[in-house]
Amino acid sequence: MIRFFKRLSFLIIKKYRHSTISQWAVLVMDMVLFVLSFILMEAFRAGSFHGLSLRGTAVQFIIALMVTIIAFFFTGSYRGIIRHAGMSDIYKILLATGGPMLLYWTVNIVNNQFRPPIISNLYLLSYRESLILYLLLAVFMIITRLYMQRIYNDYFRRRRNSVNVAIYGAGAAGIITYNALHQDVNIEYHVVAFIDDDMSKVNQELNGVPVMRMRKVLEPKFIKQKDISQLIIAIPSIRIKHKQAITTRALDLGLTVKAVPHVTKWLNGSFSANQIQDIKIEDLLEREPIKMDNINIVREVVDKVVLVTGAAGSIGSEICRQLMLYKPKKVILLDQAESPMYDLQFELKNTYTNDLDRMEFVIANVKDRPRMEEVFELYHPQLVYHAAAYKHVPFMEENPYEAVYVNVFGTRNVADLAIKYGVQKFVMISTDKAVNPTNVMGATKRMAEIYIQSRSTDQTHFVTTRFGNVLGSNGSVIPLFKKQLAAGGPLTVTHKDIIRYFMTIPEACNLVLEAGAMGEGGDIFVFDMGKPVKIYDMARKMIQLSGLHNIEIKEIGLRPGEKLYEELLATKENNIPTYHPKIMRAQVRRYPIEAIDKEYNQLWDILETMDDMKIVGKMKSIVPEFLSNNSVYCQLDAVTPPNQH
Repeated sequence: MIRFFKRLSFLIIKKYRHSTISQWAVLVMDMVLFVLSFILMEAFRAGSFHGLSLRGTAVQFIIALMVTIIAFFFTGSYRGIIRHAGMSDIYKILLATGGPMLLYWTVNIVNNQFRPPIISNLYLLSYRESLILYLLLAVFMIITRLYMQRIYNDYFRRRRNSVNVAIYGAGAAGIITYNALHQDVNIEYHVVAFIDDDMSKVNQELNGVPVMRMRKVLEPKFIKQKDISQLIIAIPSIRIKHKQAITTRALDLGLTVKAVPHVTKWLNGSFSANQIQDIKIEDLLEREPIKMDNINIVREVVDKVVLVTGAAGSIGSEICRQLMLYKPKKVILLDQAESPMYDLQFELKNTYTNDLDRMEFVIANVKDRPRMEEVFELYHPQLVYHAAAYKHVPFMEENPYEAVYVNVFGTRNVADLAIKYGVQKFVMISTDKAVNPTNVMGATKRMAEIYIQSRSTDQTHFVTTRFGNVLGSNGSVIPLFKKQLAAGGPLTVTHKDIIRYFMTIPEACNLVLEAGAMGEGGDIFVFDMGKPVKIYDMARKMIQLSGLHNIEIKEIGLRPGEKLYEELLATKENNIPTYHPKIMRAQVRRYPIEAIDKEYNQLWDILETMDDMKIVGKMKSIVPEFLSNNSVYCQLDAVTPPNQH
């Protein structure tokens, strides 16, 4: 009999290995199992198969079969895909068999209270008979599904690779991850160990897999002995620093590291192996989220008309996303880049479907004074976030005319119009490259800072926010490294010792909004960027994360105007704390407005000559600390500049 069912299961699975068995076929199979269970129950009652006679129990059989079929339909126990059967399917089986058994027991209790009985015993199964029948049926249904699933996994599942993994986390997410890996049809996963920091779980087993401490698993001997190639972090709420420490240790052992996303990101509330995410370099640079109450931002933004220049850029677009959360009266999104603006418009209109009337998308260039005046005249913004700027150091070193036109005089256009049309607050996005600048781009941003800092009035307050690189921004080093990895390398760094500050785009923009809210006019705020990161180490980590081997890191030399390290404060500047621990107020030298206007008007006249040397020479007279580095403009400096400023 066992051999017959094994052979039958094999043939059924072979036929349906590339599809699924019809739910009606599963229902018929369960009815056959019911018949088998009923026969065995009768054999128990008769004492042996020799004395078995079903003629006297035909009515009981028909009634029990009808009750069971109704239970099957009610619970849907036959609708599951057998090859992926799990705990939910077992639960449905227990409901489908436990329900009729409890029904029989209830009827028997009621029946025994009356004399004569309401229902003849010829129609009922006794307590013992119903227990045996439905217990046997439940066992048969569960075993059949698990057995067919085992045959499918052993003989018919398509296998491409076999991977030994360790799962970090022996909690609920770890068990769900284990089950998801076990059911993956593309890769055969072997979980060799769970890792957990909870000592009450250590030295126990989950599904036959030992739970161990991290130091016993993540060490070379164990990794080699068990041939582990992958670590999956299955603690969705893990602290960022802890996750980074685990990842770094695993990468140093040559493991591929993946992580289970937070439960809110599971598709339709369920989890499968293909949702396990690769650890990215951004995860290793990320910091614990900044906790903000946002009360000041709400008071600043709610029911106001807000203009964001450079709205399609990395920073500008995130500022717009966050502004929409604070219910402004209207957000004017302005940029000269048509295609990125189209993408942003599509995104925001699909995200904020109930706030379409709060958004206006405008194509315009900040250096076009008449067009910008038209925008101010039409919308009369109360707040301006000025993010429009050229930011790429090498390009601006080669094109100082455009850098000055947009970053300096584009800023002057918007600032002057802000005063003319009574804007309450003007917040400019600056950069750490404006501090002791060594390149044209940094110098133009410093000149923009100087101009708006001198413009604050009782009616219009001007505020500057200054920070370093943001993770994943357009043209930053991480997207470049990803492209180079996709091409097979090499990864290029300009200098082995070059370091940079990083923060996430949402983090930076949240601080911009908070700093803008606290600014009182003429302020320059700098952000706590954490510890600087060596770009060479970042490249090495990205190679490890990619799982690729023999990828070269090539040093190509500093680009014109590039520093080894960036600063957030000039040597003559100090900072004082604010009520927010991540935001400091820089104390900087102030320039008289008459002198600034004179210098900038002279620069405007020189700009018309389009003579790069004359333009940069005038910039150096306005910003004396601007000393070029590794650039053709070094010859303009009064003294021979050192190799690094």
